[in-house]
Amino acid sequence: MSIPIILIGVAVLLALYLIGTYNGLIVLKTRIQEALSGIDVQLKRRADLIPNLVETVKGYAKHERSVFENVTKARSSLMSATSLQEKAEANNQLTTALKSLFAVAESYPDLKASTNFQDLHRQLEDTEDKVAYSRQFYNSNVLEFNTKVQVFPTNIIANMLGFKQFEFFTATEEERKKVEVKFE
Repeated sequence: MSIPIILIGVAVLLALYLIGTYNGLIVLKTRIQEALSGIDVQLKRRADLIPNLVETVKGYAKHERSVFENVTKARSSLMSATSLQEKAEANNQLTTALKSLFAVAESYPDLKASTNFQDLHRQLEDTEDKVAYSRQFYNSNVLEFNTKVQVFPTNIIANMLGFKQFEFFTATEEERKKVEVKFE
């Protein structure tokens, strides 16, 4: 009589372990999806600020048409990006375009002194910080999930149930370049 009870006990423990492991992987996967959504929210907020910023700068720098076109194209790319890779590339294009826009703004002291421009610039900087935090939060969750998917014995269960590793949100070559600071 004791052998069937032991077998039932082992089966119950194994079932509980499988359920716990599965639920743990689902929780981590959901956190990753939520973190990715957080990145999307911040990128959308950033994209929503761009038209106001462009219009403000346009009022002062009417002959800088190509800069405005590049910012508009980059913003459109970001809004239509669907995959993580597309979003990262579009975000980098927008960052480059915004650098050009701010370089144009440097040439116009009245614009730099404009309260509207300063407020938009501050909001954009705040959003950039939030994007960076969101990326970090996403990558932390991806690290935890990918580790669980790879370590024994969870990897066996993860493979049986079709769990795959997620991509990290990484910096591009442009973002990795050394920044030179020159005081003139």
